[in-house]
Amino acid sequence: MRIDIPDEKKLVYEMVIPLRWGDMDAMGHVNNTLYFRYFEIIRIEWLHKLGGAPDPQGQGPVIVNAFCNFIRQLEYPGDVLAKHYVANPGRTSFDTFITLERTDEPGVLYATGGATTVWIDFPKQQSVPLPDWLRSVF
Repeated sequence: MRIDIPDEKKLVYEMVIPLRWGDMDAMGHVNNTLYFRYFEIIRIEWLHKLGGAPDPQGQGPVIVNAFCNFIRQLEYPGDVLAKHYVANPGRTSFDTFITLERTDEPGVLYATGGATTVWIDFPKQQSVPLPDWLRSVF
C-alpha cells in the first residue's frame, strides 16, 4: 500500500545527508531501515533549529506512527537532499512529510514518508496543546 503525501503542506527545512558505505546492505543498496533514520535526522535537526528539541524533563514531540514509500534504491556514493514539510496542525498533533532525492538527480524522488507527531508533557506522559511558537510555523 502506498501512502501519498498531500499537496497542501509547508516546506520548513532542507538538508543534505551523505550516503555512507556502511548504510548499504548485502544487496548493494541502502538498507530500508536507514530511510527512517534519514527521516529522523531531518525531523530532529528542524526541531533543534526551532529551539524545540525534546526535553525529557518538560515537553516535546513523540512519533505515534510513521510510513515510508520506497520508490527507488539509494546507493553509495552520493548525497541525499531531504526536504521536511508540515501539515494538518491539530490541538496536540501535526503531520510531518519528508521527501528524499539524490543531489545529483534533482527532482527525482527516491522515497517519500511521514509521521504523525504528538506534543506531550514527558513527566506526566500525556498530550498537551502545541506551543504557540510551534503553531506559528504552520
